[in-house]
Amino acid sequence: MEIVNENKKQRIFKIVGIALVCLAILGGTFFVGVKMGEKYYPSINLVKDLKNLEIGKPADVDFSLFWDAWRLIQTDYVKSDTLDKQKMVYGAIEGLLGSLEDPYSVFFSPADAQKFSEDVNGAFGGIGIEIGLRKGILTVISPIEDTPAWKAGLKAGDQIIKIDDKSTMDLSADEAVKLIRGERGTKVVLSILHKDSDTPVDISIIRDIIVVNAVKLSFLENNIAHLKLLSFSEKAPSEFYQAILKVAEKQSPAMILDLRNDPGGYLDVSVDIASWFLPKDSVVVRENIKGETEDLLKAGKNQALINMPVVVLINEGSASASEILAGALRDIRGIKLVGIKSYGKGSVQEVKKLFDDSMVKLTIAEWLTPNGISINNNGLEPDYKVEMPEDLTSDRDPQLDKALEIVKTIM
Repeated sequence: MEIVNENKKQRIFKIVGIALVCLAILGGTFFVGVKMGEKYYPSINLVKDLKNLEIGKPADVDFSLFWDAWRLIQTDYVKSDTLDKQKMVYGAIEGLLGSLEDPYSVFFSPADAQKFSEDVNGAFGGIGIEIGLRKGILTVISPIEDTPAWKAGLKAGDQIIKIDDKSTMDLSADEAVKLIRGERGTKVVLSILHKDSDTPVDISIIRDIIVVNAVKLSFLENNIAHLKLLSFSEKAPSEFYQAILKVAEKQSPAMILDLRNDPGGYLDVSVDIASWFLPKDSVVVRENIKGETEDLLKAGKNQALINMPVVVLINEGSASASEILAGALRDIRGIKLVGIKSYGKGSVQEVKKLFDDSMVKLTIAEWLTPNGISINNNGLEPDYKVEMPEDLTSDRDPQLDKALEIVKTIM
């Protein structure tokens, strides 16, 4: 998932990173104008049944080439009588966003915009997996705990070679998501190349309705809290608050904050949760906007856990909001990170609704940790590197064991 900050008046979302949650197909259009078309085609009636030609039209763009192509399709295409002009418009925006060569800048049709909103709100259909393109290869960012993908043994870093015998080589992440998603109870077969393997394996997964709980709490020896953040969805702050009440009731002397396989969510939620651990007004994250300006997002006044000993767990499935939180806790409080390097999703996306309820998600900035460290494509290196067992059926958790060992020394 991705980090999102909603401005209720402007209906603007800011999304940092994942990862996306890529759970919609690409579509799209340009803002179009007709005047440049008239320059070359005086009989503009050749381009029929269009409306709102002037709204949003940029003044400095020669659009005659676009209209030339549109006219040729309308007049010469063998099935011109079956053209879906709205789909053509959406397809044009798809091409516009695709020309940026940025996997995080995408267009959502109205239906896919609704799916996207469901995803970041913590409930959606599918197999429970976050995916993205890494070096042009469709890659698992994180399986969501206790979902079909998780139970099938998918891991962060796995490459998806095929989806039901369809190669993913030329697919965008959003196109792949459309193939993976489906009705509850139906089957999808993924050809998966695990890390350190040369041979893909086919994994059959039954789709289900995915409801993502944001927080999972348990207690270890001496009532040390083990708090797992599974997402930074809209409901995460309230679930986190309820968990902290239980931590206080248990009089926990320390906490292991587990951010493994947490792909992100709302930006405001990451800042809100960081505020429980950090001094008021301390910088949680820096947004570097085009290398020209910097927006500082600061901790609020919660501070209830500011003196609690904490160790943070991360892995290659920890992305965007998880990396913001982990980076802030380490930079401001010197909290130790245990596990393996995080995913490295450090770009900022802004999502705006268009007039027909479609959406454009556009990369507008990169984020940095409070100390100015860029995470994008780099990830966070743990203070204590601990690998997990290669045996997927093993119940051993050496990362958690190491975190417990460390937190005992600072209690």
